[in-house]
Amino acid sequence: MATAQEGDIADMVQGSPDAKVEIIEYASYTCPHCASFHAGPYKDLKKDYVDTGKVKFVFREVYFDRFGLWASMIARCAGPDRFFGMTDLLFKEQSLWSRAGDPAAIVAELRKIGLKGGMEEAQLNACLEDADNAQALVAWYQENAERDDVGSTPSFLINGEPYSNMNYADFSAIIEENLAE
Repeated sequence: MATAQEGDIADMVQGSPDAKVEIIEYASYTCPHCASFHAGPYKDLKKDYVDTGKVKFVFREVYFDRFGLWASMIARCAGPDRFFGMTDLLFKEQSLWSRAGDPAAIVAELRKIGLKGGMEEAQLNACLEDADNAQALVAWYQENAERDDVGSTPSFLINGEPYSNMNYADFSAIIEENLAE
């Protein structure tokens, strides 16, 4: 596997690249509020705005701990086509893997999710052992978080304006306001 440099870290994007509204979500795989967002408001946002081409949705990981970094490495190694499916699995099973106990137990649970998501054991090993990629991801996160003043998760930028977590009705109102401009 090639070593990743910070400039090689790609944003994970859903929706039309030409959408009038861009939402950037900053989330940690170990954040319970992020898991709740993905189980609720995100599904409606995706259905109503992302899948219809009205919103470009960008997901950027935040690393408050090594467990979230490991989860991100697995999601990214699944590839761009399976990233969001793997993200859904990681959030859905967050309470299982993030509280599995010691680091070895957490890695074992993350491996199960990777396998469930269609990854091969060798691919999982290569992903989790790629120290250069881990360092590049952390540097990428730090640069993004500093530039966009992200200190908590989930945090959002909607057409460049910062917002904290909110319900679907509030998201929808902001999106509609931006679409009307």
